Amino acid sequence: MKKEDKAIIIDKIADTLKEYSCFYLTETAGLDAEKTSALRRACFKADIKLMVVKNTLLHKALEKMEGDFEELYPVLKQSTSIMCCNTGNAPAKLIKDFVKKGDTLPRLKAAYVEETIYVGEDQLETLANIKSKNELIADVVALLQSPAKNVISGLQSGATKLHGILETLSKKED
Repeated sequence: MKKEDKAIIIDKIADTLKEYSCFYLTETAGLDAEKTSALRRACFKADIKLMVVKNTLLHKALEKMEGDFEELYPVLKQSTSIMCCNTGNAPAKLIKDFVKKGDTLPRLKAAYVEETIYVGEDQLETLANIKSKNELIADVVALLQSPAKNVISGLQSGATKLHGILETLSKKED
């Protein structure tokens, strides 16, 4: 491959990684054609971009990007696939689903999620349990709404009690 072609590919990889807030480095080399197709379909449904890249080109693309990715360099061995996504836990959940089915692949090598690097297959459970920004916002909104709902509920029940008392008193006077 010519140097110019490599430079173009490195730029494309770097641009793709910049588009997403997280990416996972996985090993998928041992998958047969059927399982690879199933993985690609699952990635498409989950809005995850799956790319197979050469480690040296990925290494150079990471060097070109802003940020410190040195922790990822040691895992760039054998074959590497990149799963890019804007939801931090989606690729981890997808990988867990494949593992539940009895597949040994895809295997997590490392992940970059919301400016944090996770290295090793043992981080899969942690990554799957990470809440996305939207989930966290929904939790905060629910927590903020809870006291307001309690106040409204209390006021409504108080009004019902007051109405009942007034109605009872009006009937006694008759």
